Amino acid sequence: MARTAQAGRTGAGMWPWLAWAVLLMGADQVTKTLILNHYQLGDSTFITSFFNIVRAHNTGAAFSFLSDAGGWQRWLFTGIGVAATIFIVWQLRAHPGQKLFSFALSSILGGAVGNVVDRLMHGYVVDFLQFHYAGWYFPSFNLADSAITVGAACLILDELLRVRRGR
Repeated sequence: MARTAQAGRTGAGMWPWLAWAVLLMGADQVTKTLILNHYQLGDSTFITSFFNIVRAHNTGAAFSFLSDAGGWQRWLFTGIGVAATIFIVWQLRAHPGQKLFSFALSSILGGAVGNVVDRLMHGYVVDFLQFHYAGWYFPSFNLADSAITVGAACLILDELLRVRRGR
């Protein structure tokens, strides 16, 4: 999509997308603070037959990847989050008029920053949403993880739509 020269020069068109990212990050941090203030590690509240609120700490990445690596992964994943933030802001500045693309990137940005804040403040990411069925438990996650997942799905959709328009 075309963008105005002014928006491209100043990055003015990216501010709504950055506001969305800040809103997601803020909601993520508020919910994590509530969990930290009201639950001890391992506490769980039964909500439905398939969903619990829990307090879990993840020192690794998605699905606890590298969670028992000894501590160095905290700084690796923080660095990846910071690098992703810089790249995403650069992309938002360059493409603010591409709505689905910018929504996807700003959702990923809000989630990534939310999890980086946790790593810097606590040394782990606070997870609290837990789905389960018939004794099988999906790894616990949080709002930041949800925002990253939705953003990734929207990036895929954006690319599929772009390719389809190109035919």
